Amino acid sequence: MAISQGAAFFMLVVSCVCSTVFHRDQQTWFEGVFLSSMCPINVSASTLYGIMFDAGSTGTRIHVYTFVQKLPGQLPILEGEIFDSVNPGLSAFVDQPKQGAETVQELLEVAKDSIPRSHWKRTPVVLRATAGLRLLPEKKAQALLFEVVKEIFRKSPFLVPDDSVSIMDGSYEDVQSWLSFTGQLHGHSQETVGTLDLGGASTQITFLPQFEKTLEQTPRGYLTSFEMFNSTYKLYTHSYLGFGLKAARLTALGALETEGIDGHTFRSACLPRWLEAEWIFGGVKYQYGGNQEGSLPLTFSPCPCAPFALSGEAGFEPCYAEVLRVVQGKLHQPDEVQRSSFYAFSYYYDRAVDTDMIDYEKGGVLKVEDFERKAREVCDNLENFTSGSPFLCMDLSYITALLKDGFGFAGNTVLQLTKKVNNIETGWALGATFHLLQSLGISH
Repeated sequence: MAISQGAAFFMLVVSCVCSTVFHRDQQTWFEGVFLSSMCPINVSASTLYGIMFDAGSTGTRIHVYTFVQKLPGQLPILEGEIFDSVNPGLSAFVDQPKQGAETVQELLEVAKDSIPRSHWKRTPVVLRATAGLRLLPEKKAQALLFEVVKEIFRKSPFLVPDDSVSIMDGSYEDVQSWLSFTGQLHGHSQETVGTLDLGGASTQITFLPQFEKTLEQTPRGYLTSFEMFNSTYKLYTHSYLGFGLKAARLTALGALETEGIDGHTFRSACLPRWLEAEWIFGGVKYQYGGNQEGSLPLTFSPCPCAPFALSGEAGFEPCYAEVLRVVQGKLHQPDEVQRSSFYAFSYYYDRAVDTDMIDYEKGGVLKVEDFERKAREVCDNLENFTSGSPFLCMDLSYITALLKDGFGFAGNTVLQLTKKVNNIETGWALGATFHLLQSLGISH
């Protein structure tokens, strides 16, 4: 997929005239970006807005971006972002499409409150669905998106492009996320900087290879070419559908391998023995619980390296054996990741926050082995550990297995965990919005 030179270069020049609002210990390429509501701007014809809906597997999010094009022919400057979200995601409304559309309408009101009425007709609104919708049967996904959501857009006062609603290709999502983080690509550093994203239904890895060996050994379909600064770059990027955190839970529980799940309770060594609960994902209800004394667990493993869990067994080792079978031998392991720096976000960030490994607002720096250490601590004390999520042990163990045995990271690989960069939500939406403005001829 080709990325226009202007769109990619834009990622390097986002700035703000009110950068004194923030104090940062370390300068970044997003220096000075701020929430537009914190620093009023002069609304004029040179002020541009873009509305991007991110329809993910666990929630629907809206990004309302403000840009200023100070002089004709110059690249617009990002002024700020208004962000909001609703849960659950649209995929949960597959059989109640109108209820799903109501969540989109609710977020549209946020856009109307954020953008001056004079700019409504020239502000594009689009929705891009990710892995959660890609997992649904095509006919149901199409009915939900095109017959319902697009109709909501048509009734709105905003500019609605022909392709205003679509299910986004995983590689496009990956490239835009990477561009949002690596605006220093054209700088002096030769270090490979990559991104890791862990959603509910899928997981992504993206980085710029520095060695010819990586390019030669990468499978077909894992490399994407794009142009920037009059040069062509090959980006390693891949989205693994079904390997998101919540999809992995179902695989670890054996729920995806068992027909006729009604009446079944899926048991796991990753859950407290006393637990009996139900969980809804993708519109399906699952009964689950811990391995009870005197009863055989329903989980199993076909891999000799991950033996059957014993009756009543719980803790890190048997839990890790369960999650290991989800990823082992199923993901490509590029050698170069051992010598690369990576940003990690989404559920990597959330689970690190949940266990006090990083600060919610500031994020932090962790090593892969820190996830394993915390997983052991939580899993080996399941009966005493209090958490808002009964899946915390399973999730931390899965993250460990995904990083180490899935992608092949070493235990001492450093991860920069972040949720925002100078108050701008991380992810693909920023690059995609600017590219949208260019494609519509709104920015030049």
